[in-house]
Amino acid sequence: MKILLATDGSDCSKAAVSAVADRPWPAESEVKVISVVEPAYVPTTDTWVLPENYYVELDKAAREQADSAIRHAVEKIRASDVANLTITSEIKDGLARDVILEEAENWRAELIVIGSHGYRGLKKFLLGSVSHAIATHAHCSVELVRHRETA
Repeated sequence: MKILLATDGSDCSKAAVSAVADRPWPAESEVKVISVVEPAYVPTTDTWVLPENYYVELDKAAREQADSAIRHAVEKIRASDVANLTITSEIKDGLARDVILEEAENWRAELIVIGSHGYRGLKKFLLGSVSHAIATHAHCSVELVRHRETA
């Protein structure tokens, strides 16, 4: 089985990583862990813009977060006693929903596992929902994993 695990390092993504690491998969299954760095620079015609190094630093911080998210996922899956998966990983650039869907199709994933923040109402409208877009447009099965906060 080919499993695409998308992570951004959030608690929701860590729950998705645990969902993959904590279950036995069929023999010879593979997981590809990806983290997407979304563009920080938005071209503008305004005369007021931030200095160039601002965008460089934003991109650097985003890549460090993506790298950390991938390292966490790979370590957790490798430490699993039951998952027994072949693991590859990659940092991708673009809009998360587009990159995840494209990667799943190109890699011929049979399952996409992704965390869901569970936003509703105005927050969902303003922030969008990557997990909803993946669930409604993917060519393969999708598992949405929610993180439950403990009281």
